[in-house]
Amino acid sequence: MTGTVKSQQSSLGPTNVQLHQSEFVKLQQMIHSIAGIHMTEVKKPLMTGRLYKRLRHHQLNSYGDYISLIERDPEEQKVAVDLLTTNETHFFREPKHFAWLQQQVLPNISRQHRFRCWSAASSSGQEAYSLAMLLHDQLGNNGWEVYGSDINSQVVNVARQKLYPIKLAEEIPSEYLKTYCLKGVNQQEGQLKIDPALMGKVRFEIINLNEKLPDVGMFDVIFLRNILIYFQQDTKRAVVARLLEKLKPNGHLVIGHSETLYGMFPELQPLAPSIYRKII
Repeated sequence: MTGTVKSQQSSLGPTNVQLHQSEFVKLQQMIHSIAGIHMTEVKKPLMTGRLYKRLRHHQLNSYGDYISLIERDPEEQKVAVDLLTTNETHFFREPKHFAWLQQQVLPNISRQHRFRCWSAASSSGQEAYSLAMLLHDQLGNNGWEVYGSDINSQVVNVARQKLYPIKLAEEIPSEYLKTYCLKGVNQQEGQLKIDPALMGKVRFEIINLNEKLPDVGMFDVIFLRNILIYFQQDTKRAVVARLLEKLKPNGHLVIGHSETLYGMFPELQPLAPSIYRKII
């Protein structure tokens, strides 16, 4: 009986594995090289927990073994990056930005051109769909587009599915909830579904902001919120510079309330905390 129990436990992989400092540094360097994200020492427990499931999956005995695996297996490296780049997001997070867009920008746009917004670190899509609800409400069904992107393929797939736990309904203003959201039934019971009216106006792609950007066109507004805090100064400067190439003259860049670009880019005019206009 005892031998059977030991066999079952070993088949599940390791049960008590430590992430040694040298292993943490190697993983830290990997995620910085790929995504530009600097994982500080305080992120060590997060890294340990998120990657531990992969050790169990592959029945590896150490994080060093896992590092060897991702060095020779690009697909497993992608899995590791996905696990380490999942960031928290909400519908209508930092609502002052949406109020600013509604009150200061949208009343003054030219309706002769398509108004394009980019949620450049969209995670599982709540920010992009929040923008879409606002734009549909203010501009109608035509003349606008929302583009969402993230390095993490798993959260991009979630965004494309347009399904969220029903408890997130409390984050959405009641008038938008009634107009743009559906309550899931049958297999989708307990979930919130984004209304098909927005489906053709929002699309998502996997994009690494730490690399040369693909041809995504030009944008009137770019939301780059709550991601710069994970970048060191040189990476932050390079990422923002790439995005500014995709921002139209007089277009706006919006970052998180806890972030700043003060004095870094002469072409950016600060309009309000975390809101900038491209003037060059």
